[in-house]
Amino acid sequence: MARVASAQTPAVLVVDRPDQLKALGHPLRLRVLETLRAADEEPMTNRELAERLEVDPGHLHFHVRMLLRAGLIERVEGAGGREKPYRAVARTVRVSPELLSSSDASDVRAAMLDQVQRGFAEHGPRGEFRSAQLTVRMPLDQALELIAEFAERVQDQEDETADPLVITAVAHPPSAG
Repeated sequence: MARVASAQTPAVLVVDRPDQLKALGHPLRLRVLETLRAADEEPMTNRELAERLEVDPGHLHFHVRMLLRAGLIERVEGAGGREKPYRAVARTVRVSPELLSSSDASDVRAAMLDQVQRGFAEHGPRGEFRSAQLTVRMPLDQALELIAEFAERVQDQEDETADPLVITAVAHPPSAG
C-alpha cells in the first residue's frame, strides 16, 4: 500500500531491507528513481516516466510497482486523472554498508557498475566525468569507515541549488591479473 506523500521529501532514505536492495538491483529502476528525484518534487505518472525514459509503459509498470512495494517511491494522493502520479520518497538513497556487503547485493553492484559505465559514456566526452583510483595499504574495515565518513560529510555539504552528482566509492583487493 502506498503512503500518502508527505509535504516535503526527506533528504535521505537509508536502504536497510533486502527487498529494497533488490528493487535497486535493476538499471531501469535506478533510472526511474533518478528521474523522479530530478523532477524537483513534481510527481510523474507511469506514462510520463515511460515517455521520459523512452520505454514501453507496460514494461515500466512492473518496475514502478516494485519500487512502490519497496517503499522507494510513493503514490501522490489527490492528483486528478486516471493515472496516479509517483514521486521519490527521498532526494538521496543510501544503502547501509552492512546490506551492501551482503551476498544479496550482487544485483545492486551490477547496477552501480552499469550506472558508472553509462555516466562515462554520456559525460566522458564532454569532460564531465571524473574518477580516481588509489592502491593503499590498510585493512578493508578501515577503508569502509573512510567511505562511510565521506558519505556523511557529503550529506552535510549538499547544496539544494546544485545539479545532482553521482559519486560511487568501492574498495577491494587488487585483481590477480
